[in-house]
Amino acid sequence: MRTPRRDNGGAFLPLDMNDHPKTALIVEGGGMRGIFAAGVLHAFGCADFDPFDLYIGVSAGACHLASHLAGQNDRNFDITLRYSLAPEFINLLRFLKGGHLMDLDWMWQETIAHDRLNLRQFGEKMRSRNKEFLIVVTSMQTGRALYLRADEHSLEHDLKVSSALPILYRKTLDVGTEKAIDGGVADALPVREAQRRGATDITVIRSRPAHYVKKKNWIALAILSIYFRRYPQLVKAFKTRAENYNASVAFLRHPPTGLCVREVVPPPGWTIGRTTKDEAALRAAYETGIRQGEAFIKRWDGPLVPGGRRNGMP
Repeated sequence: MRTPRRDNGGAFLPLDMNDHPKTALIVEGGGMRGIFAAGVLHAFGCADFDPFDLYIGVSAGACHLASHLAGQNDRNFDITLRYSLAPEFINLLRFLKGGHLMDLDWMWQETIAHDRLNLRQFGEKMRSRNKEFLIVVTSMQTGRALYLRADEHSLEHDLKVSSALPILYRKTLDVGTEKAIDGGVADALPVREAQRRGATDITVIRSRPAHYVKKKNWIALAILSIYFRRYPQLVKAFKTRAENYNASVAFLRHPPTGLCVREVVPPPGWTIGRTTKDEAALRAAYETGIRQGEAFIKRWDGPLVPGGRRNGMP
């Protein structure tokens, strides 16, 4: 298992604006809320719409991106209905008895056995088209985000680490020499990271409506502070999570000059939650994602052109 690359400021310089503009696609996590992103990516895949150079996925968003990049357009929806709704995956009684609420071990075992990612196709696409896919996880030691460069050898494990929701999945997983959990703790919307890596045109597929504001949950913070008391920097990350999330939203709403940020968002009144198990609601959310993805493709007018001119942002 490799040690993740941990970047310091200045390690990645902005792209020269005389070069081909660098485009990024970011997919937010959110458990079952990610069914919307699955629909959007299904529309992108069916239309062979792929103008992006850099992909960054967080938690469930990373899982959906992986299937998309492997060319398996139906996989995300199939897994949601076939496995995510099964009692073996989300089980409140098991959780109350001290087990997992979301059993990632069972999920990975079953999907690898019966509906595995096409790792060869994923790897070939990344290399032949010079693409880069980063998976966000959170270091338990430092509370900082780690951006794992995915390849076919480590992809499945890295996706599991990024999806390891604290407490809801009881185990701790390793990435190289570090213990890590859900990437959404440290960087749920990595738009600033995409810009730091040279992206001048960023598309974000959200799992929350456009005007969602994250608020602190003091009860959850108290529980997390006790549960992870051996990791003080991680506890700090939990406490600043809402502020960091809202700061990322502010950044994508008011990007600096020379950066174009586009959003694909669920409609107002969105009711899908992290653990929603209503099949009819999930099917409707998936169809909504497909329609939003198709509409986005129609509005697409190319990335931000050299010189920093906005090229008709959807």
